[in-house]
Amino acid sequence: MNGQSFISGFGQFPQGSFFWSFIYGMPFFFKLIFLLVIGFFIFFIIKAISIWSSNNASPLVSAYAAAVTKRTQVWGGSGDSGAHTSYYVTFEFQDGRRVELQVPNKAFGLIVEGDRGELVYQGTRFKGFEHPGFQNTEG
Repeated sequence: MNGQSFISGFGQFPQGSFFWSFIYGMPFFFKLIFLLVIGFFIFFIIKAISIWSSNNASPLVSAYAAAVTKRTQVWGGSGDSGAHTSYYVTFEFQDGRRVELQVPNKAFGLIVEGDRGELVYQGTRFKGFEHPGFQNTEG
């Protein structure tokens, strides 16, 4: 058989293909872990693109709302890694509907529970909140 063929026989690897010889020589357990890691990366990339696309397709909404609650989510920070904080505000519209949006830290600091004003958002993206006495807290 030709030495340049993809697989020239049982137990032989293609000439000049380190990647495929590495994969074929791996134990099954490591192949499974490798495929799971690649699968997770692909899943999260597709999910992020889907959310981004959905937000871009959503209309820009401007409505009167009240900030009813605020919360933070801290993650990371073990060992030598730094902690990261995400900031969220739940807004309630005049019809009783609520929406929780992730907001930048500057806007989080300027919005107080009970504030009423004009909320601007697109999909799950916070765009701004204008309330009497303050400038626009844009995201």
